[in-house]
Amino acid sequence: MHETPPSLLALTTYLLSRVGKTARTRITERLAAHDVRLWHMAVLAALADFGPHAQRDLAARLSIDPSDVVKILDELTAAGHVERARDPADRRRVTVTITPAGRTALADLTSEASAVQEGVLAPLDEDERARLHDLLLRLFAHLHEETVRER
Repeated sequence: MHETPPSLLALTTYLLSRVGKTARTRITERLAAHDVRLWHMAVLAALADFGPHAQRDLAARLSIDPSDVVKILDELTAAGHVERARDPADRRRVTVTITPAGRTALADLTSEASAVQEGVLAPLDEDERARLHDLLLRLFAHLHEETVRER
């Protein structure tokens, strides 16, 4: 039997960690079936939501090491999901844009992520889901502000 110690169950941060790990594993497995990782989806989402980005700005926005962004963009470019072009005003700057195929892929990946979310949140009713989402957004904003101040 794998009973979790009550002293751990009393820690909200422990519960967040375990639920988060399980949710991440499920979404990672679901995306892997499409030969995609979560970072691929994050890059596509950022480009779809915020428009074209300089490669280094995309790395900063998503808190991804610039060398890792290069690898991710190489894979997304090979799949036809993004295009990279040199900025005519500054040849050192590479601008990344999502393609129509990338938007289609993002829609498919979002559907996969939503299916995982539905399974993870199954025990909660709509009001509880909305409340949880609002609370997590507050925590996310708080932690993001702390991270920005520390830099």
